[in-house]
Amino acid sequence: MARGLAGLQRDATRRGRKPPLAASVIERVVKMTLHEKPPAATHWSARTLARALSISHTSVQRIWNAHGLKPHLVKTFKLSNDKRFVEKVKDVVGLYLDPPDKALVFSVDEKSQIQALDRTQPGLPMKKGRAGTMTHDYKRNGTTTLFAALNVATGRVIGQCMKRHRHQEWLKFLRTIDRNTPQGLDLHLIADNYATHKHAKVKAWLKRHPRFHMHFTPTSASWLNQVERFFGRITADRIRRGVFKSVAELETAIQQYLDHHNAEPKPFVWTASAAAILKKVARGRQVLESVH
Repeated sequence: MARGLAGLQRDATRRGRKPPLAASVIERVVKMTLHEKPPAATHWSARTLARALSISHTSVQRIWNAHGLKPHLVKTFKLSNDKRFVEKVKDVVGLYLDPPDKALVFSVDEKSQIQALDRTQPGLPMKKGRAGTMTHDYKRNGTTTLFAALNVATGRVIGQCMKRHRHQEWLKFLRTIDRNTPQGLDLHLIADNYATHKHAKVKAWLKRHPRFHMHFTPTSASWLNQVERFFGRITADRIRRGVFKSVAELETAIQQYLDHHNAEPKPFVWTASAAAILKKVARGRQVLESVH
């Protein structure tokens, strides 16, 4: 009003935007996130760190995003101490990337103790704005074990459910693989170091069937076995949210999943070379040694 019409043509001078955080503050946020812990806690949250430094939690979040820091997440790992680790990695990866001629390569294992769980109350269906629900409590109706052999080249799975997973069941599954594969081809089976796979009677049976060749993954290296990825998929797609009133229902559901999968199988594509894996493991060991 004091400046009249001239005051409408240009905004009055106002305070500028809030000044950015000083570089020393940003450095302090990163340093505390990486090397310090809050009292009575294992890691910082955006708000606890903000209170400690007298800044806003949104500033902490922006700094974390800029530096790729995620203190709320943690990943598990395990470096194998197998004395033949290098040899076994090269052997298994070689089968994936360069399989032998006139032979089939199978990734085999058993998924044990699959529970037939029935919920105590029916869940509510998903609808707009609300996820589907299921009760946290359940009724146990028994267990089954899925033996599976994943054809690395085609993605087809030979599967069989059995009550237990002793060497007797493993031998039965080996016979199933023998019946369901062309007799003129050698069979290379990639398996873990479970004692059942190395039982004396299993070794005797393998000796009588020379077309079977066993290849064992290193200890604490189940990630090297492709069938584990299939187990993860069947768990997420069919088992985890399933409701089963009996073991028979569970086994029927598993067989239906196998049939559906084998109707249009797709193999997992292995891309990591043995050299790349060994280099990554060497870096992990170097970091562990430097930390401790």
